[in-house]
Amino acid sequence: MTGTPLPPNPPEPPLVSGEPAFGPTPRRSRWRPLHVLWEWAKSMTTALLLFLVVRTFLVEAFKIPSGSMEGTLLVGDFLLVNKLVYGAEVPFTHARLPAVRAPQHEDVIVFRWPQDPTKDFVKRVAGLPGDTLGMVDGVLQRNGHALRERYSSHTEPGSDPAGEEFRWQRRYLVGRARAGRSYHPSRNNWGPLVVPPAHLFVLGDNRDNSLDSRYWGFVPDSLVKGRPMLVYFSYAPDSASPVPFLTKVRWQRLGTRIR
Repeated sequence: MTGTPLPPNPPEPPLVSGEPAFGPTPRRSRWRPLHVLWEWAKSMTTALLLFLVVRTFLVEAFKIPSGSMEGTLLVGDFLLVNKLVYGAEVPFTHARLPAVRAPQHEDVIVFRWPQDPTKDFVKRVAGLPGDTLGMVDGVLQRNGHALRERYSSHTEPGSDPAGEEFRWQRRYLVGRARAGRSYHPSRNNWGPLVVPPAHLFVLGDNRDNSLDSRYWGFVPDSLVKGRPMLVYFSYAPDSASPVPFLTKVRWQRLGTRIR
């Protein structure tokens, strides 16, 4: 028995150039460059925020511009400063994070200069609140005891300048000095003074070349920013070299702990 012949398969329509044989036409990735740019921006923003958090609350870098701490720190030293140890200040407020500990005698600290808080100074703590301080022939006296300071130096032992900048000390004199009619302080001979509450008395290790508390007074503890930990980079400034930070590196100072 002869069956009914099947109709031939209809011819497939020709493919249109650029279109796939099956399924919907995929959209071209026209926005891929913008996607990459957006991912890069997010990464940079995250890195910037992390940097700001670390710099504000944990560690900040400082450069030594003067020789007031020579013997311990040199001009051209770059320091990493621990801001958490004394309690970092919260930006735009007067609040501070809880401190690990308070400043102690002989700590090297970074603080905002009381006479111009836009400038940062680095000095060593010589007196805490309640201490009685003085200096006799360049030797620091604290609470009636002469101190042997291994870190201090005198580059001009034959001079002892005096001036009006020392007269602020009169308000803090104690004992016979307060009762006396005259008080003539100088760089190497002054006091005794009592450090007021919530303040510090600081000195540079290079005693004959340091603008410190002898000249402008006590440091409110609210201006303390942190304690230097180590020297992470150092170079000798040299006007004869066009790139001293490359050619005058003090390799032996890199990683030096600050004591």
